[in-house]
Amino acid sequence: MGLGAGELAASPPPPELEELARTVAADGGAVLARYRDPYGGRWLLLCALPIERVVATPYQRDLSDPHVRRLSLAIDKVGSFLDPIVAVRAGGDPERPYETPNGHHRLGAMRALGARTIVALLAPDPALAFQILALNTERAHNLRERSLEVVRMARGLAALGDDPESRWAFQLEEPDLLVLGFCYEARPRFSGSAYQPILRRSCAEFLEAPLSRALEIRAAQAKELLALDDEVTKAVQALQARGLESPYLRLFVVARLNPLRFSRGASADFGETMAKMRAAAAKFDAAAIRKEDLARTPPAHGDGE
Repeated sequence: MGLGAGELAASPPPPELEELARTVAADGGAVLARYRDPYGGRWLLLCALPIERVVATPYQRDLSDPHVRRLSLAIDKVGSFLDPIVAVRAGGDPERPYETPNGHHRLGAMRALGARTIVALLAPDPALAFQILALNTERAHNLRERSLEVVRMARGLAALGDDPESRWAFQLEEPDLLVLGFCYEARPRFSGSAYQPILRRSCAEFLEAPLSRALEIRAAQAKELLALDDEVTKAVQALQARGLESPYLRLFVVARLNPLRFSRGASADFGETMAKMRAAAAKFDAAAIRKEDLARTPPAHGDGE
């Protein structure tokens, strides 16, 4: 599988790669090499790009200042920048036409260090920018970051045409992340890990609706989930008023309301599930909860919050 070392630059580059090389030069950059990637054979340019002309794609997690500081210190200590970013020429902003789907923090670190140039592996296909979840390996994503990336990327993909949501299953990873992404946008401290097991069964499949319409459906689902979360908050506050304390109170309440907890493996209808949970929330009796009940609540996983 893949190419041998002698094959990576053996054949003449395609015309579109040469056109991209001329564009790089016109943008003030320099092409350092032309080659094919050793696995898929995709033609790439190894480039030096003016750092002020490169931005992160809008579909990824927000910049972490502590991570940028740590990375800046590491680069400065080593005295070299040895890990090229991946980039595409998106062309949306004529002043900053290059976008990186996986180099946000390296770009920030080099800017903080006062670098004038950044080395990039430049791909002719702008669609590569939408492979962010597969490419972004700088540090592990928590649930909030993954969800926000997915919903931002889905908006970008929707602008490309009316393909169904299911067409972008690889890029979007999991249907529940779309719903959670809308929730996190509306409520940054939303406890997504408490609801993800329910969403994975009630939003188990990607929709066949056009992505623009699918996003409307996911936004409506998020609105329902946030309304349920408001009811869960009331139940949590009622437990706290009785002197019951635990970092897992919300998880405990959600588990108590979950109508799927006794049925394993089966998918469920989102609307019906939310309706049952709202009805259960209305009947939730904080006075009936004992400390021993809370002690049996398992810890949540996935949020990193």
